[in-house]
Amino acid sequence: MQMLRRPFYGWWVVLVGALVAYSSGPGQSFTFSVFIDSIIEDTSLTRTAISALYAVGTGVSAFMVFTVSRLADRHGARKTLIGATIGLGLACLAMSQARGAFVIFLAFSALRALGQGSMTINGTLLTAQWFVRRRGRAMALMGLGFPVAVATIPPFARFLIDTIGWREAYIALGVMVWVLVLPGALFVVRERPEDMGLHPDGADAPPPEEHGLEPGAPEPRLPVLSSVRFWILAVPLSTSALVVTGLVFHQAAVMEEQGLSAQVAAAIFVPYALASAGVSLVAGDVADRFGPKVVFTAAMSTLFAGMMVALVMDSLALAVVYACLVGASGGFSRIVAAVTWAHFYGRRGLGRVQGSATMVNITASALGPLPLAWLQDQFDGFRPGIAILAVLPVAAVVTVALARPPVEQRPSEAVSQVV
Repeated sequence: MQMLRRPFYGWWVVLVGALVAYSSGPGQSFTFSVFIDSIIEDTSLTRTAISALYAVGTGVSAFMVFTVSRLADRHGARKTLIGATIGLGLACLAMSQARGAFVIFLAFSALRALGQGSMTINGTLLTAQWFVRRRGRAMALMGLGFPVAVATIPPFARFLIDTIGWREAYIALGVMVWVLVLPGALFVVRERPEDMGLHPDGADAPPPEEHGLEPGAPEPRLPVLSSVRFWILAVPLSTSALVVTGLVFHQAAVMEEQGLSAQVAAAIFVPYALASAGVSLVAGDVADRFGPKVVFTAAMSTLFAGMMVALVMDSLALAVVYACLVGASGGFSRIVAAVTWAHFYGRRGLGRVQGSATMVNITASALGPLPLAWLQDQFDGFRPGIAILAVLPVAAVVTVALARPPVEQRPSEAVSQVV
């Protein structure tokens, strides 16, 4: 009788990656937005000061992920994931004790650097090592942790703030991060399938593009930040981070301006998360079949449509439509960000490339709230600013289309042209 074949171990890595994506929540904008009013009331900091701290702290996150990605190449993503998890929990504890502007800045910078930056990139790098042919699907499943976090962590944080206070809420979130991630990172995750005598996707041989590569050979030192091809992709791919972060950061104020309550602004995170999760599953299969360029076009199209709805969003029904469109755009964009760089550069030395791209993405998210806030001051309302920023997704699609990046090529072929 033929023995049943065991499920590929890489799916256990994907499961841990989903918990990592979920547990990055305390360092993400959607969680911090719930704490803003409580922090302002407790510390007397202005909303402008909080926005400035957000921008600078997120800039620190961009630098941090640039460094962590290189450490992951050198020491392995599993070790850097363990360190980032411990650090994120400690950052939550530090935030619970922060009082003055400088200490809040330090704690918030740590939250952003470890949650938004270091946690997410290590989960992405680990999944990319275990999958090639099914990478889009694996990234989609891993990424489900993020929309689940969007749907559950803000209301959970709101409940904690209302019952035990915002400082105690951060302590609870820090403990949650440790409980969810550390066991899997310590006892389940393995760096690469080759460490267990396996090959990516559970195949019987290495991927075709890796034939002829010696397992112990030095990692390739490809030009990244000095490469025009890198920037042609990195800048358009950061559009979603800039625009969506700005919209989410000011979401309550945008909706209040159009006659919608703060409760509605918080509640639409649920359809946002559902749309993001559903779309990302489809986007993973599309990326596997047609490459990331098609998925990127879908991301920018749905983002543009969501911004158009935001201009006329004066009812609960339109708010739900807006949330679904922006959430769908986020689901598409998350898959694009996860698969694009491994698609072009391959698995070897991926940390440098993925880290540089994530740095650009985080920098864009740091800037996101500022232009919308500035335009709101200039026009005494959010609608003109949203209309102006709607040019960005259109420009991003045009840029990628004119640049014609080599999406049709195998990763090894793309590498040879980048060098």
